[in-house]
Amino acid sequence: DQSKPYDSKKNVWIPDAEDGYIAAEIKSSKGDSVTVVSVRGNEVTLKAEIVQEMNPPKFEKTEDMSNLTFLNDASVLHNLRARYGQMLIY
Repeated sequence: DQSKPYDSKKNVWIPDAEDGYIAAEIKSSKGDSVTVVSVRGNEVTLKAEIVQEMNPPKFEKTEDMSNLTFLNDASVLHNLRARYGQMLIY
């Protein structure tokens, strides 16, 4: 959804056993640790190095992934899932 609120300093992807990565929002950071709240409502503290940046909503379902601001595993996987979910395979 391209109209959802977005903060480049807070919106991130975190690893998830079921889905690979899920969206989360940074609540605080201290040293090399980051405390986030996931979209499922869980508060988790993780190492900062495993948290990946989320792209702005304007890149949702983009055809050319080289346009992504943050070209990381989580963002590419999310974009592919979103496109396949809307039958935008090509």
